[in-house]
Amino acid sequence: MKQGFQVTNEDHVEAIEDLITEKVDKVMLDDIYYDPKNEDHPLEIELSITKFKLAMELMKQNNKDQALKQLDEALRYDPDNFVIRKQRWYIRYPEKFEPTIDIDWQNQQLKKEKEVEMNDCGPEGCKIPGSD
Repeated sequence: MKQGFQVTNEDHVEAIEDLITEKVDKVMLDDIYYDPKNEDHPLEIELSITKFKLAMELMKQNNKDQALKQLDEALRYDPDNFVIRKQRWYIRYPEKFEPTIDIDWQNQQLKKEKEVEMNDCGPEGCKIPGSD
């Protein structure tokens, strides 16, 4: 399971408990945050995944600037990927994730970024907020 989990959803918590206790091998949640629109462009999705993985390796090396650069590029190839967005936010705004995750802020941030992306597009694609 990569995304869609909500700690406030009892069914989700129970499903994860079943996974941890090995009652089940796989968990499928009804709530899906990530609904890729690039189904016709699998190469872009693969490139996005590769850049995401590189960013996670760079974070292990405490190289936040380069990790953010890779995440910004990953999001450019797969702008509907909520996991990439959240990683970018976590690096830029750690106070919104610790000690508790600010879900309201995330929803506002997502809305704000989507508005910028919709209004700032050109021949090279849409500008991803936060990337320079």
